[in-house]
Amino acid sequence: MRSLIAILRGVTPSEATDMCGAIIDAGITRIEVPLNSPDPFSSIAAMVAAHGHRAEIGAGTVLTVEDVQAVYAAGGTLIVSPNMDADVIAKTKALGMNSWPGVFTPTEAFAALKNGADGLKIFPAEMMGPQGLKALRAVLPKGTQVYAVGGAGADNFAEWMNASADGFGIGSAIYKPGRTVDEVAQTAADIVAAYDAATQ
Repeated sequence: MRSLIAILRGVTPSEATDMCGAIIDAGITRIEVPLNSPDPFSSIAAMVAAHGHRAEIGAGTVLTVEDVQAVYAAGGTLIVSPNMDADVIAKTKALGMNSWPGVFTPTEAFAALKNGADGLKIFPAEMMGPQGLKALRAVLPKGTQVYAVGGAGADNFAEWMNASADGFGIGSAIYKPGRTVDEVAQTAADIVAAYDAATQ
């Protein structure tokens, strides 16, 4: 499985299922709907109903325990946050879902892991840069999964991987409101091709 999460910020329920399908067909099998999108829980429920058997689907920008519960009720299994909130992580794990909190400092990273996070989302990655990640990796427990989000993409996948990034969250490079399904299918395919080339 490619270590990519597609971030569909702004997706609407009417297009969510088709967009999700196109991205999965392109080779990305983890997809999040940020909760500041229109009616995100309806989109997640529709995507899970149509594609939950072949992808891990959930939410991003998850800030509260109530949000976690609502994602769970919609059938989501993935919780991604921009921040490290111990209560959000605990609720996520109590419900058997995967927790990817946002961290930027060693203090946040270790707190997230202590509270049960499955992996770490470096955000905003462009501010830390690959050199910052390399320095952080030196103190993280062996095997910690670290994804770069914000500033990591097709033009620098290899640089981030060389700095020990395990994967990436990709937003507007794949989906922006107003794009057609065909356009999203193509942008997703381009990202997958760039990712595959960087892993060679």
